[in-house]
Amino acid sequence: MVAYSAKQEFLFLTAVPDAGKLPGEKHFPEELKPTGKVLSDSRLIQPLVYMERLELIRNVCRDEALKNLSHTAVSKFVLDRIFVCDKHKILFCQTPKVGNTQWKKVLIVLNGAFPSIEEIPENVVHDHEKNGLPRLSSFSDAEIQKRLKTYFKFFIVRDPFERLISAFKDKFVHNPRFEPWYRHEIAPGIIRKYRRNRTETRGIQFEDFVRYLGDPNHRWLDLQFGDHIIHWVTYVELCAPCEIKYSVIGHHETLEDDAPYILKEAGIDHLVSYPTIPPGITMYNKTKVERYFLGISKRDIRRLYARFEGDFKLFGYQKPDFLLN
Repeated sequence: MVAYSAKQEFLFLTAVPDAGKLPGEKHFPEELKPTGKVLSDSRLIQPLVYMERLELIRNVCRDEALKNLSHTAVSKFVLDRIFVCDKHKILFCQTPKVGNTQWKKVLIVLNGAFPSIEEIPENVVHDHEKNGLPRLSSFSDAEIQKRLKTYFKFFIVRDPFERLISAFKDKFVHNPRFEPWYRHEIAPGIIRKYRRNRTETRGIQFEDFVRYLGDPNHRWLDLQFGDHIIHWVTYVELCAPCEIKYSVIGHHETLEDDAPYILKEAGIDHLVSYPTIPPGITMYNKTKVERYFLGISKRDIRRLYARFEGDFKLFGYQKPDFLLN
């Protein structure tokens, strides 16, 4: 736990470090930037957890031993993940399988495409021709840097292994959005490369998926799969948290508290509400994680953890020793 004096605490509540140094730009000033509305004295204590999350990211980003796992270029791939609300000066980085659909709905309403969340058709939310959500990549370099320096920036994380389970279930088991390429193109590609028992004819298994993700040479398949990999690549690769200094990092496990805080810090809590969260849906489910990893070799699990270690360390998730040892 990081200790703060009353004065430091107040400064932390009203400011975060600037956007940092980006490729192609010599230097961004090391000055404090406002994150949103100044909080009243009665709410000074609550936001400490959010400041500690940002401090943890700063510390891990400075750890040379983790540099390969914590740093990434602010490429078009990253800029494509960041949605823009110019009207309220907000940037939201998409981290799939962490409740992003609901945050997209919030931004769609703020951008004026629909008057309320309830009126947004489900088939429009992810249709970028119709949802009125511009991506940061659609702006010029100068406009991108201006927004990164001055806008309120946030994204949401969850336990990295639980997110991978969610991605596997959603894309390869249930596939509720009827995206046939996951089962008919991506799954066969993974099976051909990573299935150990060549006589096994079942569809893709979680073990195949884990072996693919933990392979240090996974990128040759990723290139074939294109942007579909956003559902399982690391938070580092999606949002570049060491290169872009975010205002708030929300956690799926505490979303009931984090969502209202984010709306208030962004200065939009009087305009829109986060959709109702069903009871228990955000809780970490250790039993489910153990069940999915049952029977998978320790070697494969360790290789998977080695790839996602940056995500575990940056966002304070406990190393899953119950799976590794």
